[in-house]
Amino acid sequence: MDVKIEASWKEMLKSEFTKPYFLQIATHLKTEKLTGATIFPPGQLIFNAFNHTPFDAVKVVILGQDPYHNPGQAMGLSFSVPDGVTPPPSLVNIYKELHTDIGIPIPKTGNISPWANQGVLLLNAILTVRANEPASHSKIGWMHFTDAVIKKISDEKTNVVFVLWGKFAQDKQVLIDATKHYILKAAHPSPLSAHNGFLGCKHFSRINQLLIKDGLDPIDWNLSSTITN
Repeated sequence: MDVKIEASWKEMLKSEFTKPYFLQIATHLKTEKLTGATIFPPGQLIFNAFNHTPFDAVKVVILGQDPYHNPGQAMGLSFSVPDGVTPPPSLVNIYKELHTDIGIPIPKTGNISPWANQGVLLLNAILTVRANEPASHSKIGWMHFTDAVIKKISDEKTNVVFVLWGKFAQDKQVLIDATKHYILKAAHPSPLSAHNGFLGCKHFSRINQLLIKDGLDPIDWNLSSTITN
């Protein structure tokens, strides 16, 4: 499988691409396409998170579960949708927290790729999904791959801010060396759980405080004037 992924990630993860589980992922996706299944995101966007945020640029990791499963939503970045697509409920709550935490206006776009371009790795633990079937690719091997990504970041870098919203993301904490990285935890921003600790978590200001403390540029979270494909 010729993996279309940014060069620094291709080097960092090269051993993963030849492992049996990864070859099985490729075979599974090809087989589903041959049977007429629609898979999101489109093939060229499966590794979009890595292409927006090279390995050396990673300062923050926001971990999601799997891609949006409705047409036109998934773009390979956790929680993000393309310009012109209505922000889904979890992203609406993220925007509410942003506004309450640091006072920025609620964005009109659901495209948060400008965050990725500043060093926020918007990583889903599962990188593909069948149309209209949430979590349909949760057991095809992607979590072996993204666990390796999280561990590689933990092993090779220092002072990365890992943002773990909800139990699914928090279960990945075992892959992170908490003695040299920051871990922020809260409820998931889903409407089902956001009022149980996500809203009011102040993670966006906290992320920037941590980055500034380590001499790094803070993230400009403001998307109000940004329309980016």
